[in-house]
Amino acid sequence: MTLTLQPVRVATGSDEEGMLVFDAEQRLVAVLTQLGDQYDGLSGHWYLEAGFGCLEARDQPTFADLEAVQEWIRQRLAKGR
Repeated sequence: MTLTLQPVRVATGSDEEGMLVFDAEQRLVAVLTQLGDQYDGLSGHWYLEAGFGCLEARDQPTFADLEAVQEWIRQRLAKGR
């Protein structure tokens, strides 16, 4: 499954570097932000700010890199959960 990532600034109050994630049909499926230095061991990780449809999660996960988050998104979209 093809995903498209588009860099964006997100007004979260602290971390602004983000990514919009679109599916193969160019539908917005997620908004990610990269965690900053104030998150100690998670600095540089990616955080799911918002997931839509089957990507909506009560406990928004964090991911070590963009490859990991894309794999998680592909798995969830394939399951339709």
